[in-house]
Amino acid sequence: MPSEANPGEHSFWKLISLPKVTLIAFVINSLSACFGFLDPTLSLFVLKKFNLPAGYVGLVFLGLALSYTISSPLFGLLSDKMPHLRKWFLVLGNLITAGCYMLLGPVPVLHIQSQLWLLVLMLVVNGISAAMSIIPTFPEILSCAYENGFEEGLSTLALVSGLFSAMWSIGAFLGPTLGGLLYEKVGFEWAAAVQGLWALTTGLAMGLFYLLEYSRRRRSKFQNILGTEEEQRALLPDENQS
Repeated sequence: MPSEANPGEHSFWKLISLPKVTLIAFVINSLSACFGFLDPTLSLFVLKKFNLPAGYVGLVFLGLALSYTISSPLFGLLSDKMPHLRKWFLVLGNLITAGCYMLLGPVPVLHIQSQLWLLVLMLVVNGISAAMSIIPTFPEILSCAYENGFEEGLSTLALVSGLFSAMWSIGAFLGPTLGGLLYEKVGFEWAAAVQGLWALTTGLAMGLFYLLEYSRRRRSKFQNILGTEEEQRALLPDENQS
């Protein structure tokens, strides 16, 4: 049984102040906002652009929901069995999500004609990429907390769960609110592109962080090897004299 850590010893603010946790929190926030953006805007866009009957609009949403439901257990299994893949899932998932939102409209600068099959395809791919990004966030925050001195106990699990829920709820509020405002001001195509830019920013930020983390660990490992070799050389004369 894992022991229960003292909640006062490792607070929520100490957890959120960790750079890696802060970045992952923004990833959760952006992905939740991307999902929430579609609720008030996608149905209006589909009805106006493609003149579909109201009953068929739900089938369009099914592409996103079904692909996310099917792919989530797979990415969960891969995250548990191969933890080193989590960072790749986080970065690539955000970048693919950004591309999907750029092509939902699509954004006018691409000069691609809006077609129903392309919209549905992007929703399907978005469901997969969202699962790729969202699923690893919880174990990544948890492992980061353990690496920074948080005790393996129920209180740490509660802190991480609370952080995830808080960031998801904030995104679920910001997505529909800002999405509805942007839809009225600039239209669905540009509004979706702005959401994609949000995911692109978080994906690039996570990628940069992982590169810096890899460089720092490699440099630290190299310094440890040099230190060990210097200690061995310092001991050799003593052994020869004896």
